[in-house]
Formats: sequence, C-alpha cells, structure tokens
Amino acid sequence: MGSLSDIVIIFGLAVGVIFICYRLKIPSIVGFLLTGILAGPHGMALIKSSEQVQVTAEIGVIFLLFSIGLEFSFKNLREIKKTVLLGGSLQVLLTVAITAVIAWLLGMPVNQAIFLGFLVSLSSTAIVLKQLGEKAEMDTPQGKINLGILIFQDIIVVAMMLFTPLLGTGAAEMQSPALILAKTAGVIILVIVLAIYAIPPLLYQITRTQSRELFLLSIILICFAVAWLTASAGLSLALGAFLAGLIIAESEYSHQAMANILPFIDTFTSIFFVSIGMLLNVHSMGENLVLVAGFTLALLVVKSLVALFTTIVLGYPLRTAVIVGFSLCQVGEFSFILAQTGIDHGLLGGNLYQVFLAASILTMMMTPFLMNFAPRLAGAIYRWHLPERLRSGIMPWAGDMEEQVQMKDHLIIVGYGINGRNLSRAASFAGVPYVILEINGETVKAEKEKGEPIFYGDATHEVVLNKVNIESARVLVIAISDSVATRRITDSVRRINPAIHIIVRTRFVADVHDLYELGASEVIPEEYETSVEIFARVLNRYLIPDNEIECYIDQVRKEDYEMFRNRSRNAAGQLPLPLSGVDIGTVWVEPWYGVNGKSLAEIDLRKHAGITVLAIYRGQEIIPNPGADDVIKSGDKLIIIGEPARLRQVFKNLAHRSSDRN
Repeated sequence: MGSLSDIVIIFGLAVGVIFICYRLKIPSIVGFLLTGILAGPHGMALIKSSEQVQVTAEIGVIFLLFSIGLEFSFKNLREIKKTVLLGGSLQVLLTVAITAVIAWLLGMPVNQAIFLGFLVSLSSTAIVLKQLGEKAEMDTPQGKINLGILIFQDIIVVAMMLFTPLLGTGAAEMQSPALILAKTAGVIILVIVLAIYAIPPLLYQITRTQSRELFLLSIILICFAVAWLTASAGLSLALGAFLAGLIIAESEYSHQAMANILPFIDTFTSIFFVSIGMLLNVHSMGENLVLVAGFTLALLVVKSLVALFTTIVLGYPLRTAVIVGFSLCQVGEFSFILAQTGIDHGLLGGNLYQVFLAASILTMMMTPFLMNFAPRLAGAIYRWHLPERLRSGIMPWAGDMEEQVQMKDHLIIVGYGINGRNLSRAASFAGVPYVILEINGETVKAEKEKGEPIFYGDATHEVVLNKVNIESARVLVIAISDSVATRRITDSVRRINPAIHIIVRTRFVADVHDLYELGASEVIPEEYETSVEIFARVLNRYLIPDNEIECYIDQVRKEDYEMFRNRSRNAAGQLPLPLSGVDIGTVWVEPWYGVNGKSLAEIDLRKHAGITVLAIYRGQEIIPNPGADDVIKSGDKLIIIGEPARLRQVFKNLAHRSSDRN
C-alpha cells in the first residue's frame, strides 16, 4: 500500500505540473523533474522513501535505452553519416577535453575532471527533438545536424558507462580492461547471432498467432533477458537494453515493437525523471546559488561554442551554427544515468552532484527559450563585419560561387529537398534555365558531379543571392523547411529585385499573411494544399465540372485558406450539386454473368435499373457511347452511370451470380 500511495502521489502531482508546463510551453521532461523536486524529501516530502521509486526508475532506464536501440538503424543513417561520425565525435571530444581542463585548473583530480567532461558532453535528445518536431524543423540543416550529433551521444554513452569504473576509486579492484573488452565482444557477437539466426524466426512464429499479447510479452522478454545477460557478464543493464533494441531494429518487426512498448516507455521514463528531481536538494542549491549560477552559465557557454564550432567545421554557414549551438547547450537525460554510475564509484561528491543537478535542470528549462531566440541572434550576428567564408560556410567547393552566374531570366531554386528536386527535374524537362542554392555540402558535391547547376550557399545572405544573379532572375522558389530563413530570404530578394516573382512553400498556413507582407508573390502552405487536392478529387466524384472546381480552389487560395481556418461553411461559397444523385462506376463482365453475347437492347439496363452504359472497354479497343445493337462479351469493362444505390445493386447482383456459379 505504501508503494501504491507513492505512485498515486507522483502521478497526481505530475498531472498538475505537466498541465502548467504545457500552458507555459515548457517541455514535459522539465515538468517531471519539477514534480520530483516538489514530491521528494528535499521539497514537500510527500514521498518518505524513494527506494521503490528508484527501482521503478531503473526499469525506465532499461525501456529508454531499449527504445534508442529500436530507433537506431545503420540503413537510415547513411544520409547523415558524416554528421554522426565527424560531428558527433568532434562535439563530444572537444566538450570532454575543455571541461576536463577547466575542472583540472580549478583543482579537481584528473579522473573526476574527465568524468565531469563525460557528463557535460551529453545533450537532451528528448527535449531537442521534441522542440524541432513542434517547429517542423527536423528536415532543416540544423535539424539534421542536431539529430546526427544526438545519435552519436546516445551511442557513446554506453562506452562512457563501461569506462567510468576505470576512472573510479575502485578501479584497482575492477576486472582488467582486456577482460571487460572480451566480455563486451562476446556479448556483441552473441547479440549478432541472435539478431540473424534466432530472433527473426522466433518473432515470425509469434506473429503468425496474431496474438497482440504474445507479441508484446515476447518483446519485453527479449529486452529484459539481454539486459540481464549483460549485467550478469559484469556490464551494464543500459548496454543490454540498447543491444536488445538493436536486435529487433534490424528485423521487420521494429515498428510494431515500438508501437506496443511506447506506453511503457512513456510511463517508466517519466518516473525516472521524477526520481532525478527527487535527488535535488533545494536547500543546498540555495546555499550555493552563486556556484550554481556560475556552473549553469559555464555549461551554456562551453556547450554552445563547441556545437557552433563543430557545425562550422562540418561546413555549414554561421547562421546554422548559431542555431545548433543554442539547441545543444543543455545537459541531457543520459547524464543523470551516468552520474549515478559515477556516484557509485566515488567520482561525484554530494555537494558537486547537487550543483550539477541544479545547473542541469536549469539548462533544460532554458533550452526552449534559447532555441526560439537563436534565429534572431543569428540574424543580428550577420550584420557584423565578419569574414565572408565564416558567414557563408567553410567548404572545399565554396570557390564555385566565386564566379557570378551569368544567366538571365532564369529560375532560382532555394533548397534541394524533395520539392526542390522535383522542381529542378520539371524545369530541365521544360527547358527552363535554372540554378539551385543548397547549404548541405554533401548534397552539393554529389549533385554537381551529376551535372546539376547547384551551388553551395546560404540564401539568407545577399552576397550569395547576388552570385546567382538575383537581379536578372524571373522566378525564385523557396523550398526549405526553415520558416525564419524563409522570411529573411523573401524580404532580401524583394528588396534586391522588386520585379521578381517569388513562390514560397511553407509548412503552416499561419505564415501565409506574413510572407505576403514581406513580398512573396505566391505562398503555398503544405498544411492545406494536400487538403485542397483531396477535396478537388472529392468534388470530381460528385461530377462537378472541372472548371467550377478550379474556380472554387482559386477562391479558397485567394482567401488565404479561410475555409479551413473558419468553421463557417460559407467561407468560399457553396457549389451547386446538380448531379449529386448520380454516380459513375465500372463493371467487369465475368463469363457466368448471363449477359455474354447479348446486346444492350436485350439487357435493357436503362429500363430495369435506370443504368446507362457510357463506354465499353474491350482489350485495347474503346467503344464510346455504345448503341442498342452493341453486344456485351466476357472480359468487357463497362463504364456505367446512374443512381448510387442502383449501381451498388447492380454490383451486388452480379457478385451474387458469381458466388452462386462458384
């Protein structure tokens, strides 16, 4: 009953705190941390004993790392492999080195300084990806860089957990590194064997039963069994959970597995973050307020500058680097897991741990606000007199932009994602001269080798726009996902070339008005264009003439999609439906339908069913508007028109005859 009351208190308090955080647009993870602070022994002391909570939190750690393993796939990382390997390793190594040096200069032992570097180097995957998803920036350059670096951090934390005992005070009593590596290699080999030969056939047999409960239990069994196996070998539960996720990730059952265990992940990991908050001593933080503030500021500065430098090394412009720097400036959730390991091995003292916890929670709480502020700061920095190579990006092929494009009356495409790629193909097919601006260096290099007129450059920078002869261009299409960059480009282009036709793709209809105000000629919001296309096809099924459908769609667009934003049904006027009681259908004539060899006059569908045959498809032959003497043959496809109910009855009768014949 004591454990049940603790759970009731935790979730009851969490509901209220998370609701307030939602209204304030603060990430839910911060809400769980605050819940732990309030409920813990150093807050309102609602939870008297935290041992049971800690055990539940351990299960949360297992599920959290299991989910990371499920989402990790080598096949899906090819596009950002450079960011993962080079960007991730550079960010982690630089952060560890700088933090360790600073801590050592302040008098901390070398082993503790290195461990502190481990803790500081990790950022919050949950917070950053949630913010990027809400802002629809996962496909932007900064979104892909953040994702690549965070993936590397999620992987390297496993190696940090293995290395931490060697830094601790009990390192002399530990097993030798060679033995640890041998055990690790053995476990990994076993996991590979299971992933290839054992788990897929087992899951296949289980899925054949079509039992959701059996599949779920099997997934949980694999997760905990591999975690127990690694723990028994002297390794960590976290490593085992991650490897278990990898086993299933390489099979075709990973998506279903993730869907089934997602409620468990959310529930148990929320308790994990609550347990972390319970460890924070508010009184200790108050006593060390200056130290906490200084540590928080140092974390933000060091992590932001390292991430900024890493992004510049990867070849991206300064604007992207600033945004990435502010995105990765917080301490991550895996740092808390690693910190527990450090405490067990004497690497983190009580007072330092409390300061670290307080500073980490503060950086997490500040992240959403800093990510929103970063684009504005980047815009302000662009006004400084900085080296052109720094502003535009350091790339080996940046010299391609040294010569100005000499085209005139051409099309400029900003962004080479799916939309930009399709547009360039259409322009090439139609013979329209065009150039492409893209800030993904790998994409530029690959496409230039294929002969595409693509150049590396940040279109928010007027110098880059001038290089593609913006003053003589006829049309500019902005096909990127970054809403802030889209606004800057639109404003700059309109000032440089007042006569150019600017077409902008945006994710949200809320941006339409602002983009028109900045000078866009046409704004196409993805959010509603799909709905427009679907509705056009719906109207087509109601036999509305194509010209009326086009007029209706034009009216919807001219009104800035007010029909979708307003609950009023008369926002764009109503269309008459003169043929609403009529539908068009098709019937395949089977050998046993009883109509083979008979003429339309003999069948007389119009008299008996109110059905008119519009056309007959017979192999490659088409008989439009068939007459009464035309004969129906087996294998014909009849295009018929009539009342929907009558059409359905015809299909039903023919299918019934087919069933009786079989």
